[in-house]
Amino acid sequence: MHVTVLGGGSWGTTVAALAARNTRATLWARDPALAGEVNARQTNRRYLEDRPLPAELRATSELAEAVGEADVLVFAVPSYSLRAVTRDAAAHARPGIPVISLVKGLEQHTRLRPTEVLGELLPEHPIGLMAGPNLAREVLDGMAAASVIATKDTSLACALQPVFRSDRFRVYRNDDVLGSELGGVLKNVIAIAAGMAQGLSVGDNTRAAVITRGLAEMMRLGEAMGAEPRTFAGLTGLGDLLATCMSPLSRNRRVGEELASGKTLEEVVAGMSQVAEGIRTVRPVVELAAEHGVVMPIAAEVDAVVNEGRHPREAYRGLRSVAAESEVHEVA
Repeated sequence: MHVTVLGGGSWGTTVAALAARNTRATLWARDPALAGEVNARQTNRRYLEDRPLPAELRATSELAEAVGEADVLVFAVPSYSLRAVTRDAAAHARPGIPVISLVKGLEQHTRLRPTEVLGELLPEHPIGLMAGPNLAREVLDGMAAASVIATKDTSLACALQPVFRSDRFRVYRNDDVLGSELGGVLKNVIAIAAGMAQGLSVGDNTRAAVITRGLAEMMRLGEAMGAEPRTFAGLTGLGDLLATCMSPLSRNRRVGEELASGKTLEEVVAGMSQVAEGIRTVRPVVELAAEHGVVMPIAAEVDAVVNEGRHPREAYRGLRSVAAESEVHEVA
């Protein structure tokens, strides 16, 4: 089996490295210099410092070559470029090969999830995703972690599990594609709120409350859209949420912290080498919530900070004004 990963960022490179230890693997990077470094030095210093990559991993900047040899095609590009990359890749993909998304965002104007974009442009291919509490640097360092392959085709999930697993990276499966994907999308928004709490020094009690109530918002929207509630208690829900909200390696948490320090969004983005998906995702999430009649006050406050210039301090004052009712049945 030949796995091709499209996207030379930290997580795309890490997943390609995992696959390369089990089967043939190719990493496509848009930048020829980055692809050359992977081949010559077995590193990706732009995103992963000097962490060594497997000697078996091959990289290329030629999209047609990378896609044409794939038995499994993995997309690890930012959500805003997913449609363009998929459209270019579609002409070179062999019929019927499985397609897996690592993307954790929404297409802004359509509010489509990554698997929906892939399904629209690659309609004859089985589509799935891999997600979980997976901080790339920790996984590449060999720290124990776990992920989930979500697809409606259980036989496909079973076939792909050994492709990506290692002694310290466990791969589970789940047939709730919607819930698994929404967890990865929504947690980035809550992580910005958690980062604002950290930056404002409002205390661990407050941060824990925000994360917990954020999970409740994720579950409400997920259920309204048809996802399985129990999925949000798993690796792609609570697991991914905790890792993204708590780790200083989290890009979305960093966005919240730096906004709380007084930086503008433009200054925060200019200082980052990788995309924080929560910035682009929060407005479509708020729109989805309105469409489904779901109240998401934390997401709404993050949207006001990111898109309307509200200071995080004002956002937290706004959250304090929300009346507390029944924890189980309340809407806020």
